[in-house]
Amino acid sequence: MSVDEYEYGRIVIDGREERNDVILTDDTLHANWWRAEGHALQLDDLEPVLETRPELLVVGTGTSGNMRPAPGLEEALSERGIAMEAYRSPDAVERYNQLRGQADVALAIHLTC
Repeated sequence: MSVDEYEYGRIVIDGREERNDVILTDDTLHANWWRAEGHALQLDDLEPVLETRPELLVVGTGTSGNMRPAPGLEEALSERGIAMEAYRSPDAVERYNQLRGQADVALAIHLTC
Protein backbone atom coordinates (compact mmCIF):
# COMPACT_ATOMS: atom_id res chain seq x y z
CA MET A 1 0.00 0.00 0.00
CA SER A 2 1.26 3.43 -0.80
CA VAL A 3 0.35 6.74 0.72
CA ASP A 4 -0.82 8.96 -2.13
CA GLU A 5 -1.42 12.13 -0.10
CA TYR A 6 -1.12 13.43 3.43
CA GLU A 7 -2.25 16.71 4.92
CA TYR A 8 -3.38 17.70 8.39
CA GLY A 9 -6.32 15.46 9.31
CA ARG A 10 -6.39 13.57 6.00
CA ILE A 11 -4.49 10.74 4.33
CA VAL A 12 -5.10 8.95 1.03
CA ILE A 13 -3.90 5.35 0.80
CA ASP A 14 -4.14 3.62 -2.56
CA GLY A 15 -6.88 6.08 -3.49
CA ARG A 16 -8.88 5.58 -0.26
CA GLU A 17 -9.30 8.68 1.90
CA GLU A 18 -9.11 8.36 5.67
CA ARG A 19 -9.71 11.11 8.22
CA ASN A 20 -8.73 9.17 11.33
CA ASP A 21 -5.38 7.76 12.42
CA VAL A 22 -4.37 4.51 10.74
CA ILE A 23 -1.87 1.68 10.83
CA LEU A 24 -0.64 0.03 7.63
CA THR A 25 0.76 -3.51 7.88
CA ASP A 26 1.29 -6.21 5.26
CA ASP A 27 -0.87 -4.34 2.73
CA THR A 28 -3.65 -4.12 5.32
CA LEU A 29 -5.22 -0.84 6.37
CA HIS A 30 -6.23 -0.71 10.02
CA ALA A 31 -8.54 2.33 10.05
CA ASN A 32 -9.76 4.42 12.98
CA TRP A 33 -6.67 3.68 15.07
CA TRP A 34 -6.50 5.32 18.46
CA ARG A 35 -4.28 4.98 21.48
CA ALA A 36 -5.40 4.17 25.01
CA GLU A 37 -3.73 7.35 26.28
CA GLY A 38 -4.37 9.71 23.36
CA HIS A 39 -1.02 11.28 22.48
CA ALA A 40 1.11 8.69 24.29
CA LEU A 41 2.05 5.75 22.08
CA GLN A 42 2.32 2.54 24.09
CA LEU A 43 3.23 -1.00 23.06
CA ASP A 44 -0.37 -2.15 23.61
CA ASP A 45 -1.55 0.38 21.01
CA LEU A 46 0.35 -1.45 18.29
CA GLU A 47 -1.43 -4.82 18.18
CA PRO A 48 -1.55 -5.05 14.35
CA VAL A 49 2.18 -4.33 14.23
CA LEU A 50 2.95 -6.90 16.90
CA GLU A 51 0.92 -9.52 15.04
CA THR A 52 2.70 -9.00 11.70
CA ARG A 53 6.19 -8.23 13.06
CA PRO A 54 7.60 -6.05 10.28
CA GLU A 55 11.31 -5.30 10.20
CA LEU A 56 10.57 -1.62 10.70
CA LEU A 57 7.75 0.48 12.10
CA VAL A 58 7.63 4.09 10.90
CA VAL A 59 5.65 6.23 13.33
CA GLY A 60 4.03 9.50 12.27
CA THR A 61 3.79 11.63 15.40
CA GLY A 62 1.43 14.24 13.94
CA THR A 63 1.95 17.37 11.90
CA SER A 64 3.47 19.14 14.91
CA GLY A 65 4.85 15.99 16.53
CA ASN A 66 2.49 15.95 19.53
CA MET A 67 2.11 12.16 19.75
CA ARG A 68 5.07 10.79 21.67
CA PRO A 69 6.35 7.22 21.85
CA ALA A 70 6.37 6.15 25.49
CA PRO A 71 9.72 5.70 27.21
CA GLY A 72 10.94 2.18 26.54
CA LEU A 73 8.75 1.63 23.48
CA GLU A 74 11.64 1.49 21.03
CA GLU A 75 13.42 -1.07 23.21
CA ALA A 76 10.26 -3.17 23.66
CA LEU A 77 9.78 -3.28 19.89
CA SER A 78 13.44 -4.09 19.34
CA GLU A 79 13.14 -7.07 21.71
CA ARG A 80 10.45 -8.34 19.32
CA GLY A 81 12.68 -7.83 16.29
CA ILE A 82 10.99 -4.61 15.15
CA ALA A 83 13.01 -1.44 14.62
CA MET A 84 11.22 1.89 15.05
CA GLU A 85 11.72 5.31 13.47
CA ALA A 86 9.55 8.24 14.55
CA TYR A 87 9.02 11.40 12.51
CA ARG A 88 6.49 14.18 12.21
CA SER A 89 3.75 12.79 10.01
CA PRO A 90 4.69 14.47 6.71
CA ASP A 91 8.22 13.07 7.03
CA ALA A 92 6.93 9.67 8.17
CA VAL A 93 4.84 9.39 4.98
CA GLU A 94 7.88 10.24 2.89
CA ARG A 95 10.03 7.67 4.74
CA TYR A 96 7.37 4.95 4.53
CA ASN A 97 6.87 5.46 0.79
CA GLN A 98 10.64 5.49 0.30
CA LEU A 99 11.07 2.11 2.04
CA ARG A 100 7.88 0.41 0.84
CA GLY A 101 8.79 -2.44 -1.47
CA GLN A 102 12.42 -2.43 -0.30
CA ALA A 103 11.85 -3.53 3.28
CA ASP A 104 9.15 -5.07 5.42
CA VAL A 105 7.79 -1.80 6.78
CA ALA A 106 4.65 -0.76 8.65
CA LEU A 107 3.27 2.72 9.29
CA ALA A 108 1.40 3.98 12.35
CA ILE A 109 0.33 7.56 11.75
CA HIS A 110 -1.35 10.29 13.76
CA LEU A 111 -3.05 12.61 11.26
CA THR A 112 -3.51 15.78 13.26
CA CYS A 113 -1.49 17.66 15.88
